[in-house]
Amino acid sequence: MSEPSDVVSKPMSEPSDTMDGLNVTPGLVCAHHHLYSSLARGMPAPARAPNGFTEVLELIWWRLDRALDLDMIEWSAKLGALEALEAGCTAILDHHESPNAIEGSLEVIAGACAEVGVRVSCSYGVTDRHGADGARRGLAENERFLRAGGRGMVGVHAAFTCTDATLEAAAGLAADLGTGVHIHVAEGPVDTPAAHRLERWSADDWLLVHGVHLPDDHRLAGTVVHNPRSNMNNAVGYARPTRFANPVALGTDGIGADMLEEFRVAYARNREHDITATPEIAWEWLAQGWELFPEARADVVRWSYEPVAPWHLAFTTGVRAVDVVAGGETVLVGGVPTRVDPHEVRARAAEAAGRLFTRLEEIDP
Repeated sequence: MSEPSDVVSKPMSEPSDTMDGLNVTPGLVCAHHHLYSSLARGMPAPARAPNGFTEVLELIWWRLDRALDLDMIEWSAKLGALEALEAGCTAILDHHESPNAIEGSLEVIAGACAEVGVRVSCSYGVTDRHGADGARRGLAENERFLRAGGRGMVGVHAAFTCTDATLEAAAGLAADLGTGVHIHVAEGPVDTPAAHRLERWSADDWLLVHGVHLPDDHRLAGTVVHNPRSNMNNAVGYARPTRFANPVALGTDGIGADMLEEFRVAYARNREHDITATPEIAWEWLAQGWELFPEARADVVRWSYEPVAPWHLAFTTGVRAVDVVAGGETVLVGGVPTRVDPHEVRARAAEAAGRLFTRLEEIDP
């Protein structure tokens, strides 16, 4: 049941000076993505059904990232960027892992997104899951990419897969390079000690992704990134992001980059928890993405519906980007990208997915 018609709708905040219509907004921002998961749809099922969050990681996602090579990474990033652009998302904060193809992976992702016309902030998720050498190589990939002028952050998978020494090294590298740490925090019960372990290093420029099992007063600095669909899919619980004093942004955790759809899910999940919740709350989380990727504010997206306002969009599905201008360049016209052939991208991504699926069958969980 929709809200009463006498409720006043508000257009999206912070429009660009070039915007003069009710169906025009800045480019949207996905505050947490895993572009490598773009090829995962239809992947072979694990040998057995996961029983709990840790087994979801072990049997599905950690198996997937071990199968990736640089070609697969390129086409997954191009497909993910294409889908983002088609959904009016012009900026992505990506978190990547490919333990058997670490070196050069961030450059591949950045290049693929640039080819499509989508901005990206890259980070490699450092972890000790593959031993001390794997952690060292992950740190080195972050450092190499950032020192070469790449846009990004220092990535860390999660505290529960890292030693204190690795966490300290990642935090120190980020501070040295003048950037933040992009890390999953307390997504599942296994990572509940994260707040205590990270408190000494966290800073305002960190991205604290998920936060489902953080205490209300967790004392971590940074932006909490809420991923409602992923949290529901992994059955880890509701993060209740309104309880945090931190800024809150919206991400997808790899389930595409349709940020209007993520906004709807964020609103519905919040409303389920609190009948007084309004769409403006989830809209504020969406708008927080511009604080993380300010350039997207100057991008221009014309939508297939008006007005682009929270009380309308919370109950209107199927809204698509019609035209997109990013960085002063028209990169989408009539829903069609101008820089790449979408049919070729999807065909090549499907070929890469086929290779990925074959490789997955060869990898033990």
